[in-house]
Amino acid sequence: MAEELAGGKLLLDEPAEAVARLTLNRPGSRNALDHETLNGIAEAMRTLDRGIEVRCVILTGSGGIFSAGYDIGGFSEDEFETEAESLVAHPFARGLDAVAAHPWPVLCAVNGHALGGALELTLCCDLRVCARGAKLGMPPAKLGLIYGHTGLQRFIDAIGVPRTKELFLTGDNVTAERAAEIGLVNRLADDDDLEAAAVELAAEIAANAPLSMRGNKHAIDTLSSYPRLTEEQERELIELRESCFRSADFREGVAAFAEKRKPVWKGR
Repeated sequence: MAEELAGGKLLLDEPAEAVARLTLNRPGSRNALDHETLNGIAEAMRTLDRGIEVRCVILTGSGGIFSAGYDIGGFSEDEFETEAESLVAHPFARGLDAVAAHPWPVLCAVNGHALGGALELTLCCDLRVCARGAKLGMPPAKLGLIYGHTGLQRFIDAIGVPRTKELFLTGDNVTAERAAEIGLVNRLADDDDLEAAAVELAAEIAANAPLSMRGNKHAIDTLSSYPRLTEEQERELIELRESCFRSADFREGVAAFAEKRKPVWKGR
């Protein structure tokens, strides 16, 4: 029996020995990431070992989709700028950082489409198993959004500069096969077999030597850390990202996406 977290927007269960599974559970909203869900992820990742001995965590979605990304479609005109920026800047970073910082291996079971911020969420996990029918993509270019520099760095670290530019400058979705080819995911599974494949791999990981797993993960993360930006560089990048939340194009991009129409850009 799964435990409900974040008002039912997350489900927590134990599908195998020493394996915890956290499931995004907003099928009516395509598992979009809102404040409560993101805060719930952050809290769950800190307390996943309560009551069970966890040595591997699975992160997945319900209803045939992993997640459509940020949940910013419902903001009113008056609150759009402040609420959109608040979601992206604070609970989103808090939730993703908690996944990335978890001391035990985290396996993402990408059970369906993973778009926008949800795709970055998958990159915070140590390994990714993806359903063959899934599509993965970064739509900022189609929304008028300048993506955060810490998120861009995650993509550069995972797939390199040329392929990061391809994802972000085209805004096109890629197939699961292409995602595996460029390193966005580690393994593929047939859609109907994805859940079982993820649990089997997580159980295999959890059965390994605990000290070795924790130590190797920590060492790899430390060695792969990128150099710190200067304060001036970081401030410039943050100000650049924040500027898009005040733009007409960002509002238009989100509205057009929600209305399933082609956006009319104004360049401001």
